[in-house]
Amino acid sequence: MLDQLNSTAFTAFGQHVIWSDMVGNLAGLAALALGWRRSVATWPVQLLSGLILVAAYASAQLGGGVGKQLLVITVALWGWRQWRVGSRASGDGQITVRFATWTERGVLAAGAALGTLAVGGLFTAFPDLSWNPWPDAYIFVGTLVAMVAQARGLVEFWIAWLLVDLVGVPLAFDSGLPFSGLVYLVYLGLVLWGMRDWWLRSRSAPSRPALEGAAA
Repeated sequence: MLDQLNSTAFTAFGQHVIWSDMVGNLAGLAALALGWRRSVATWPVQLLSGLILVAAYASAQLGGGVGKQLLVITVALWGWRQWRVGSRASGDGQITVRFATWTERGVLAAGAALGTLAVGGLFTAFPDLSWNPWPDAYIFVGTLVAMVAQARGLVEFWIAWLLVDLVGVPLAFDSGLPFSGLVYLVYLGLVLWGMRDWWLRSRSAPSRPALEGAAA
Protein backbone atom coordinates (compact mmCIF):
# COMPACT_ATOMS: atom_id res chain seq x y z
CA MET A 1 0.00 0.00 0.00
CA LEU A 2 2.86 2.37 0.82
CA ASP A 3 4.44 1.69 -2.57
CA GLN A 4 1.16 2.57 -4.28
CA LEU A 5 0.71 5.74 -2.20
CA ASN A 6 4.22 6.89 -3.05
CA SER A 7 4.01 6.04 -6.76
CA THR A 8 3.83 8.85 -9.31
CA ALA A 9 0.33 10.16 -10.00
CA PHE A 10 1.43 12.49 -12.81
CA THR A 11 4.35 14.61 -13.96
CA ALA A 12 4.12 18.35 -14.56
CA PHE A 13 6.92 20.79 -15.43
CA GLY A 14 9.50 18.11 -14.73
CA GLN A 15 8.15 17.43 -11.23
CA HIS A 16 6.84 14.01 -10.22
CA VAL A 17 3.69 14.30 -8.09
CA ILE A 18 3.09 11.22 -5.93
CA TRP A 19 -0.35 10.02 -4.85
CA SER A 20 0.23 10.46 -1.11
CA ASP A 21 1.39 14.06 -1.60
CA MET A 22 -1.62 14.90 -3.76
CA VAL A 23 -4.41 13.11 -1.89
CA GLY A 24 -3.12 14.01 1.58
CA ASN A 25 -2.83 17.68 0.75
CA LEU A 26 -6.23 17.81 -0.93
CA ALA A 27 -7.69 16.38 2.27
CA GLY A 28 -5.76 18.97 4.27
CA LEU A 29 -7.11 21.71 2.04
CA ALA A 30 -10.66 20.43 2.61
CA ALA A 31 -10.00 20.37 6.37
CA LEU A 32 -8.88 24.00 6.31
CA ALA A 33 -11.99 25.00 4.36
CA LEU A 34 -14.17 23.16 6.89
CA GLY A 35 -12.30 24.96 9.67
CA TRP A 36 -13.17 28.27 8.04
CA ARG A 37 -16.83 27.14 8.08
CA ARG A 38 -16.40 26.22 11.79
CA SER A 39 -17.56 22.69 11.06
CA VAL A 40 -16.59 19.85 13.42
CA ALA A 41 -15.96 17.75 10.30
CA THR A 42 -12.65 19.63 9.91
CA TRP A 43 -11.04 17.29 12.46
CA PRO A 44 -11.78 13.82 11.00
CA VAL A 45 -10.74 15.14 7.58
CA GLN A 46 -7.54 16.54 9.11
CA LEU A 47 -6.96 13.16 10.72
CA LEU A 48 -7.25 11.43 7.34
CA SER A 49 -4.90 13.98 5.77
CA GLY A 50 -2.28 13.34 8.46
CA LEU A 51 -2.42 9.58 7.99
CA ILE A 52 -1.83 9.87 4.24
CA LEU A 53 0.87 12.55 4.47
CA VAL A 54 2.97 10.38 6.78
CA ALA A 55 3.79 8.32 3.70
CA ALA A 56 4.57 11.41 1.61
CA TYR A 57 7.05 12.90 4.08
CA ALA A 58 8.64 9.53 4.73
CA SER A 59 9.34 9.21 0.99
CA ALA A 60 11.06 12.65 1.06
CA GLN A 61 13.14 11.66 4.13
CA LEU A 62 11.76 14.55 6.17
CA GLY A 63 11.64 13.28 9.74
CA GLY A 64 10.12 16.54 10.91
CA GLY A 65 7.35 16.19 8.36
CA VAL A 66 6.58 12.65 9.51
CA GLY A 67 6.66 13.71 13.14
CA LYS A 68 4.48 16.70 12.33
CA GLN A 69 1.82 14.50 10.77
CA LEU A 70 1.87 12.09 13.72
CA LEU A 71 1.39 15.15 15.92
CA VAL A 72 -1.40 16.36 13.62
CA ILE A 73 -3.17 13.02 14.09
CA THR A 74 -2.91 13.27 17.89
CA VAL A 75 -4.02 16.91 18.09
CA ALA A 76 -6.83 16.25 15.60
CA LEU A 77 -8.30 13.66 17.97
CA TRP A 78 -8.13 16.17 20.83
CA GLY A 79 -9.49 19.02 18.71
CA TRP A 80 -12.34 16.83 17.51
CA ARG A 81 -13.39 16.27 21.11
CA GLN A 82 -13.03 19.97 21.95
CA TRP A 83 -15.16 21.10 19.04
CA ARG A 84 -17.84 18.48 19.63
CA VAL A 85 -18.30 19.84 23.15
CA GLY A 86 -18.09 23.45 21.98
CA SER A 87 -20.55 22.96 19.10
CA ARG A 88 -23.14 21.49 21.46
CA ALA A 89 -22.70 24.47 23.77
CA SER A 90 -23.13 26.98 20.92
CA GLY A 91 -26.59 25.66 20.02
CA ASP A 92 -26.11 25.97 16.24
CA GLY A 93 -23.71 23.06 15.74
CA GLN A 94 -20.77 25.38 15.05
CA ILE A 95 -17.90 26.48 17.25
CA THR A 96 -17.80 29.94 18.84
CA VAL A 97 -14.59 31.81 18.01
CA ARG A 98 -12.73 34.52 19.88
CA PHE A 99 -9.43 36.37 20.09
CA ALA A 100 -6.82 35.00 22.46
CA THR A 101 -5.98 36.87 25.64
CA TRP A 102 -2.51 38.42 25.88
CA THR A 103 -1.53 35.65 28.28
CA GLU A 104 -2.59 33.01 25.74
CA ARG A 105 -0.70 34.80 22.98
CA GLY A 106 2.41 34.89 25.12
CA VAL A 107 2.15 31.18 25.88
CA LEU A 108 1.68 30.33 22.19
CA ALA A 109 4.60 32.55 21.10
CA ALA A 110 6.92 31.24 23.81
CA GLY A 111 5.93 27.66 23.02
CA ALA A 112 6.63 28.24 19.34
CA ALA A 113 10.06 29.77 19.98
CA LEU A 114 11.23 27.25 22.59
CA GLY A 115 9.74 24.34 20.69
CA THR A 116 11.52 25.33 17.47
CA LEU A 117 14.84 25.61 19.30
CA ALA A 118 14.36 22.22 20.95
CA VAL A 119 13.19 20.36 17.83
CA GLY A 120 15.74 22.12 15.61
CA GLY A 121 18.50 21.13 18.03
CA LEU A 122 17.27 17.54 17.98
CA PHE A 123 17.24 17.43 14.17
CA THR A 124 20.72 18.99 14.06
CA ALA A 125 22.10 16.44 16.51
CA PHE A 126 20.54 13.56 14.56
CA PRO A 127 20.80 14.56 10.87
CA ASP A 128 19.14 11.33 9.72
CA LEU A 129 15.85 12.72 11.04
CA SER A 130 15.84 15.64 8.61
CA TRP A 131 18.09 16.98 5.85
CA ASN A 132 16.88 20.58 6.50
CA PRO A 133 16.57 20.77 10.29
CA TRP A 134 15.60 24.35 11.14
CA PRO A 135 12.85 25.00 8.56
CA ASP A 136 11.56 21.49 9.26
CA ALA A 137 11.50 22.20 13.02
CA TYR A 138 9.81 25.56 12.47
CA ILE A 139 6.99 23.95 10.47
CA PHE A 140 6.72 21.06 12.92
CA VAL A 141 6.21 23.34 15.93
CA GLY A 142 4.22 25.98 14.03
CA THR A 143 1.70 23.37 12.94
CA LEU A 144 1.25 22.23 16.54
CA VAL A 145 0.73 25.83 17.71
CA ALA A 146 -1.80 26.48 14.93
CA MET A 147 -3.81 23.33 15.68
CA VAL A 148 -3.87 23.96 19.43
CA ALA A 149 -5.11 27.51 18.79
CA GLN A 150 -7.72 26.16 16.36
CA ALA A 151 -8.93 23.60 18.89
CA ARG A 152 -9.37 26.47 21.36
CA GLY A 153 -11.37 28.47 18.81
CA LEU A 154 -8.79 31.28 18.68
CA VAL A 155 -8.67 33.66 15.70
CA GLU A 156 -4.87 33.69 16.02
CA PHE A 157 -4.72 30.15 14.64
CA TRP A 158 -4.99 31.66 11.15
CA ILE A 159 -1.96 33.86 11.79
CA ALA A 160 0.00 30.81 12.95
CA TRP A 161 -0.92 28.96 9.73
CA LEU A 162 0.13 32.00 7.68
CA LEU A 163 3.58 32.00 9.31
CA VAL A 164 3.92 28.26 8.70
CA ASP A 165 3.00 28.67 5.02
CA LEU A 166 5.70 31.29 4.44
CA VAL A 167 8.35 28.63 5.15
CA GLY A 168 6.36 25.59 4.02
CA VAL A 169 6.08 26.66 0.37
CA PRO A 170 9.82 26.81 -0.47
CA LEU A 171 10.61 23.78 1.72
CA ALA A 172 8.02 21.63 -0.03
CA PHE A 173 9.41 22.43 -3.49
CA ASP A 174 13.00 21.86 -2.31
CA SER A 175 11.95 18.50 -0.83
CA GLY A 176 10.54 17.16 -4.10
CA LEU A 177 6.92 17.55 -2.98
CA PRO A 178 5.64 20.10 -5.52
CA PHE A 179 1.97 19.39 -4.88
CA SER A 180 2.51 20.28 -1.22
CA GLY A 181 4.06 23.56 -2.36
CA LEU A 182 1.12 24.37 -4.62
CA VAL A 183 -1.38 23.51 -1.90
CA TYR A 184 0.50 25.74 0.55
CA LEU A 185 -0.04 28.59 -1.92
CA VAL A 186 -3.78 27.86 -1.94
CA TYR A 187 -3.63 27.73 1.85
CA LEU A 188 -2.46 31.33 1.86
CA GLY A 189 -5.66 32.46 0.15
CA LEU A 190 -7.85 30.35 2.43
CA VAL A 191 -5.99 31.55 5.51
CA LEU A 192 -6.56 35.22 4.65
CA TRP A 193 -10.21 34.57 3.84
CA GLY A 194 -10.77 32.44 6.94
CA MET A 195 -8.98 34.92 9.18
CA ARG A 196 -11.28 37.72 8.00
CA ASP A 197 -14.37 35.57 8.60
CA TRP A 198 -13.33 34.49 12.10
CA TRP A 199 -12.26 38.05 12.91
CA LEU A 200 -15.73 39.36 12.08
CA ARG A 201 -17.48 36.52 13.90
CA SER A 202 -15.39 37.03 17.03
CA ARG A 203 -16.77 40.56 17.33
CA SER A 204 -20.27 39.19 17.80
CA ALA A 205 -19.24 36.15 19.90
CA PRO A 206 -20.25 35.95 23.59
CA SER A 207 -17.63 37.11 26.05
CA ARG A 208 -17.50 33.65 27.67
CA PRO A 209 -15.77 31.29 25.20
CA ALA A 210 -17.69 28.16 24.24
CA LEU A 211 -14.62 26.01 24.76
CA GLU A 212 -13.90 27.24 28.26
CA GLY A 213 -15.56 24.28 29.90
CA ALA A 214 -13.83 21.83 27.56
CA ALA A 215 -10.31 23.15 27.97
CA ALA A 216 -9.16 20.43 30.32
